Amino acid sequence: MKKLSFLVVFSLLTLASCKEKAKVESSPSDMKETVAPPQTYAEISIKVGGHWEGKKYIGDNTFRNVDYLKAPDSLTDHSYYIRYEGPGWESNKVGYRLYFDWRNAIDIFGKKVDTMVLARVGLDNYDSYHEESPWGQDILKAGESLGIGSYGRYDGKVTHHFRQVDSSTVRILNNSENSGIQLRYYGWESNGVRTDLSADLSITPDSRMTRATLKTSEAIEGMTTGIVKFEDIDLMKSEGASGDWGYMATYGIQTLVPDKLGMAIFYNKSDVEKITEGEYDHLLIFKPTTQPISYYLLGAWEQEKGGIKSKEAFVRYLDTSLSEMNR
Repeated sequence: MKKLSFLVVFSLLTLASCKEKAKVESSPSDMKETVAPPQTYAEISIKVGGHWEGKKYIGDNTFRNVDYLKAPDSLTDHSYYIRYEGPGWESNKVGYRLYFDWRNAIDIFGKKVDTMVLARVGLDNYDSYHEESPWGQDILKAGESLGIGSYGRYDGKVTHHFRQVDSSTVRILNNSENSGIQLRYYGWESNGVRTDLSADLSITPDSRMTRATLKTSEAIEGMTTGIVKFEDIDLMKSEGASGDWGYMATYGIQTLVPDKLGMAIFYNKSDVEKITEGEYDHLLIFKPTTQPISYYLLGAWEQEKGGIKSKEAFVRYLDTSLSEMNR
């Protein structure tokens, strides 16, 4: 009887042990976790294995991503050193790039897909992103303008970019909440005015908006941002019935495709001295300060997945966004 009881107890313990082992072996913590794909991304990618010949970098299209870059002294426009000419950042809706040379304009990558694409842009051919592809393409002709929402200094006649600067650096940031770039300009001189400037640009998932924050070491006159001007495209403005925020915007046939594109800048009214016209841009002039100034820039392409396809729809989107910001 005692022996039978021992066997029964032993069997029960063995069965319990097996069940516990089965539980451990099929525990969720041991199973592969499903990780959601990223919804934002930023990068800068430089050519390697070649050499400089004057202002051009000679070598095959072999690139390496870096987290930090100080602009080489030889770097200028079309140096063929940085993939798509500067840092890029994107959400699942739209992509942007900044020319990391004297031009310093911000350009738009129109996206037809809602996945991250920048890591493969311009790898097959240096200028291939100008051509239509399944993911989208470069859609904005910035020319001598600020593009969409870049920054410079307006002296009343000329919008100064970054022809005279001691040095420039860029740092790439990717985290679970957003992606972006940190730019630093040292000894930036424009028509006799000299300052250091920091510019932080970031984007969040499911958003077209890039948040820009500028800070100068000196309270200089004429710090500006703007939107490239196109013939027969009017500037729209709204400061809402109440609240701190307003916007200026354009909409129409203003892409390289060509097709319809909306562009806008949302600004804090207390930061702004005036809105005016430059030679190439609709300009937003900020008041002189050494405090940080933040604003938002955006592009909305009609071929974007679920995109905005009319001026009326674009204005509704802007007005809804403005109401939310002013709440």
